[in-house]
Order: sequence, then structure tokens, then C-alpha cells
Amino acid sequence: MKLGVNIDHVAVLREAREVNDPDIISAMYEAISAGADQITIHLREDRRHINETDVKNIINFSKIPVNLECSINEEIIKLVCALKPARATIVPEKREELTTEGGLNLSSKGLEHAINELHKNGIEVSLFIDPSLEDIRRSAALKASFVELHTGAYANTYLMLNSNLKYTKYSIDSLNLSKDELKNLLNFELEKIKSSAKLGVNLGLKVAAGHGLNYQNVGEIASIDEIFELNIGQSIIARSVFVGLKNAVLEMKELTK
Repeated sequence: MKLGVNIDHVAVLREAREVNDPDIISAMYEAISAGADQITIHLREDRRHINETDVKNIINFSKIPVNLECSINEEIIKLVCALKPARATIVPEKREELTTEGGLNLSSKGLEHAINELHKNGIEVSLFIDPSLEDIRRSAALKASFVELHTGAYANTYLMLNSNLKYTKYSIDSLNLSKDELKNLLNFELEKIKSSAKLGVNLGLKVAAGHGLNYQNVGEIASIDEIFELNIGQSIIARSVFVGLKNAVLEMKELTK
């Protein structure tokens, strides 16, 4: 199982005080030294954390592949084509959201054009999608090389079942269910991920997964044979506050074996 480490939240902390501390390149080197297989970053249209300079430096200095998450905004796609990361993962993006919520709408106007432009520039294309058989089939038809399955529904259900989340202000109203209901829902979400991954591989896609994965819930996803890579960010950066980034990555690598 390969591990892509998303270092966006290092830039979030930097931007909170608008100083160059913590340094995003130092974070990249720490992740690499701990055995990260890929560096993942998201260049948002509003540049709320990662910016063009970050992307250029990370691509130039990284000794491992860089996975650049992006929208299909025309300006962004042109920039990605010029910067040439190893892979571009096309994600849905809303200005008001805290993080990417839900998978990509595969009927989005301009999506096929963006995929073609990235391919023409020698960039592998991944689509960030909900774990749905229909979305897997459509991704294959769009000639994506990869899909990344959005594991947010699984992760949220796991949290509401196995943590104190429901007793905090971050409780998810739609998941305020009994333990038995949450257990059934968790199994349902896990089966969707498994069946989507299996179909993806059968259709020739490379299948990754990510969103909301942490040190408690990653095991079930890491055990799915058809998934070759996990992209994890927030939980690793949060853990690094207490143990350091290198140790945080090493711990996650161990859990994904």
C-alpha cells in the first residue's frame, strides 16, 4: 500500500499568521524521509493555503511523485499543464467549503476537455469520485488513468460510532443514529468502497482512496486489495503536533501495511 501525504495543512498554519513558518518545503522533506510514496497538495482557486510558488518548489525539489489536486477551472488547468506534476487529481471545489465535500460531478461542463489537456501534457489524470459503480464506469469512459474514492461518508460514520464526536459541536446531525444503525451504515459504506474498487481494477483503473482517514479507521480501507494508494493529510499533520511529522508519517505507514 502506497501512502501519499497531503501537506496542505502545513500551509494552512503558515497562512494563519502570514509568515513563512512552518516552511512547506521542510514539511515535504520530513514526509519523504519518513517513507512517503507521494506528496499530495491542492492548489485551490482562492489560494487559501498552497500557492503557485509552493507548487513550483515542491515539484522541482521533491524526489518522489507529486499529486496536484485541482478543479477544472481553465486558469488552474493551464497552470497545472505548465507545472507538470506527475499526476493531477481533479476534485470538486466550492469557495465556501472547509474541505472537499463529496466526489466529482462527472457530468461537469469542461471536465472532458480538462482531462484531454492534462493527457496532452503528459500528466496522469485521477478523478476524485464517490464510491459508486456508475461513477467508476463513467471514469473509465472518460479515459482517466486513476480514480480516488472519496472515503468521507465511511470516515464520518466511523467517527460517530467510535468516538465522542456526537457529544461535541462537530456532531453530524444526519448521522445522529443508534449504534446498531451506525454499525449497519458503516458496513454499507465499506461495501460500497470495496465493490467500487473491484470494478475499477476490472475496468483497468488504478484505484486510490482518501478523505477523513485517520489512525483509527484506516485499517479497513488499507486491507482492500484493489486499492493501491491512500492519500492522507489532516490526521497526519494533527498527529505531528505531538510526535513530529516524521514520526506521524512513520506511524501511518505502519498502519497501512
